[in-house]
Amino acid sequence: MAAQKEHWLFYDGTCRFCIGMVERWRRPLEQRGFGFAALQEDWVRNQLDLPEPELLQEMRVLSSSGRVRGAADALVFIWGRIWWCWPLWLIAQVPGVHWLLDQAYRWIAARRNCMSGTCSIHAHSNTWPGGWTLVGWLPLATLVTVTACLRDDFAESWLFMWVLGFAMFAGCKWLTLWKAWTRGAVIGLRGSLGYLFLWPGMKVRPFTDEAKRAARPSGAEWLAALLKTGFACAILWGVTPQAAGNPLLAGWCGMVGLVLLLHFGSFHLLALAWQSVGVRAEPIMNAPTRAKSLSEFWSERWNLAFNDLAHSFLFSPAYRRIGVTGAVLLVFLVSGLVHDAIISLPANACYGLPTAYFLLQGVGVLFERSSVGRRMGLGRGAVGWLYMAVCILSPLPMLFHEPFVTGVIHPFLQVIGAL
Repeated sequence: MAAQKEHWLFYDGTCRFCIGMVERWRRPLEQRGFGFAALQEDWVRNQLDLPEPELLQEMRVLSSSGRVRGAADALVFIWGRIWWCWPLWLIAQVPGVHWLLDQAYRWIAARRNCMSGTCSIHAHSNTWPGGWTLVGWLPLATLVTVTACLRDDFAESWLFMWVLGFAMFAGCKWLTLWKAWTRGAVIGLRGSLGYLFLWPGMKVRPFTDEAKRAARPSGAEWLAALLKTGFACAILWGVTPQAAGNPLLAGWCGMVGLVLLLHFGSFHLLALAWQSVGVRAEPIMNAPTRAKSLSEFWSERWNLAFNDLAHSFLFSPAYRRIGVTGAVLLVFLVSGLVHDAIISLPANACYGLPTAYFLLQGVGVLFERSSVGRRMGLGRGAVGWLYMAVCILSPLPMLFHEPFVTGVIHPFLQVIGAL
């Protein structure tokens, strides 16, 4: 006879993956009145009264009201009772998300024994209709499409820019996490939440259970990150107001401050915070001014979050089919289209200029790697650095065109008190 509990979680007692997940959840759920029992126990069989083939298809939660929930319904019920899972509970209320959760749950449940190491998950990666691809890409496509369709409902263009950017970011975070799950990565609940909500990078591995622990950062590293953050704040709220009479100049000053504050300052501090608790999270900016070539700048120094994403989902699948040259141009084309969406769509002007900017960068990288570029020394030393600087900076007004700077960034700077 079962002991008296407010709620019960029933799981497959022969599945090592399931048992491991239960152990991860046991403490927070026991504190909230949950009991645990294997689906194979006689009293559970009698309570559920299900046919044997159906009994072990999914975990189930028996609530205090007597209602039995399974699959995604059970997960959402659990998330609603743990405060640090409320972001997941809220996301699950978005139309369409529950269906995705249910499909994802059933995909994993059908392969739970593979995830415990008793078989190869790769052999089953495409047996679910659409494989991991549909569940991985659909949230990104849905979030971006819905946000773009609601463009006219935003009172301010800068607000639309941030919401669209966040929609792309959230969709990409889910895509990378889902791919890691389908490839057998073991990521606990807190690691998954930390990666999704508290880290801007796109590399999941540091948050997996098997990742090596990071060394604690030194005081010098903390000081460097704090100095960069302080310098960014000085530009944003100190220098930018001095250019208030010139919207274009003020907008450019404010953009520099914002980039330094986010990408170089606060994201570096966040990386150090993760390293302090053992997670090997690396800053997404890797001293880009030290790059000695255009190729090094874009592939190893600037915005490693996008680089990780582009290499995994664009370059690696493409270069075997269309060659390295085609794959390089594809990556820069997609980067340009993404920036066109974030920059030109909110400004409603100069469509195509950001894409042209990044295609120029791609052509510049290919020329640098050509036999002529190598003879000219474009990939090394002072000549390489100068070539990189000219290629990046001279066409920069194509990327951040005037309608965006004055019509989107300038109003945002006024809102945050930088003007």
